Amino acid sequence: MHLKISHTTEYRYDAPVQYALQRLRLTPVNLPGQTVLNWKTLVDGAAIEVSYDDQFGNRTHLVSVDADRTVLRIEAQGEVETEDRAGVFGLHHSFAPLWLYVRETPLSKPGKRVRELAKAAVGSSELERMHSLMALVHAAVRYEPGETQVGTTAEEALERGKGVCQDHAHVLISAARTLGLPARYVSGYLMMEDRTEQTASHAWADIHIAGLGWVGFDAANKVCPDDRYVRIASGLCYRDAAPVSGLVHGFGAETLKVALTVEKQAQRQVQC
Repeated sequence: MHLKISHTTEYRYDAPVQYALQRLRLTPVNLPGQTVLNWKTLVDGAAIEVSYDDQFGNRTHLVSVDADRTVLRIEAQGEVETEDRAGVFGLHHSFAPLWLYVRETPLSKPGKRVRELAKAAVGSSELERMHSLMALVHAAVRYEPGETQVGTTAEEALERGKGVCQDHAHVLISAARTLGLPARYVSGYLMMEDRTEQTASHAWADIHIAGLGWVGFDAANKVCPDDRYVRIASGLCYRDAAPVSGLVHGFGAETLKVALTVEKQAQRQVQC
């Protein structure tokens, strides 16, 4: 599928920012199941200091905000060709070793509820068990924006019984790790069937299964990622794959505005 994506993030401050340093993970790369046709990341109100691939292989830009600015605008846009691999990403290739993905983080640390949910998953194989676990997470955490924050843990989201895709991913990752399976958080984009304009990017989980490698599970929608999905970044939890993160020094209040469109484009014709 040929997808066109436009993602704008705008920060406004009611007093000039003295200093800010932001880390951007907004650039997709060529991976199994996706080919980047073109992509650009533009920043207004800041300067790109350095670009690099982090320890998880995420393409990262480090930007510093110009002094006395009240507006920071970040635009990421481009086109990506995707294919449906039934959720199977494939073998592990990364600077980070596979065993690292069994380690818990503050956001994914399991508690009693996560452990009980993991034990309830059934199946005659690891793959069947993870499909069962995905369905259990989907049923246990109702999708409801505004009920959780970026710092909400997997255990807290499960206790509340509601949250967003970030929470679904954290609960699934946490539960899979209690069963001894490497799991990682994935951020990216999803083409919605009923709309092109969205309010936020998407998130899901990858779980490493013997014989298949990494397999994606989107508990928010209870499906394995297909050709509607574009991967941007991954890591142990949200903090490793956040689209924009950093620090700001100043005394003004911050207002965030996000505009995102993901739409299908007509397939390109090849002439012989």
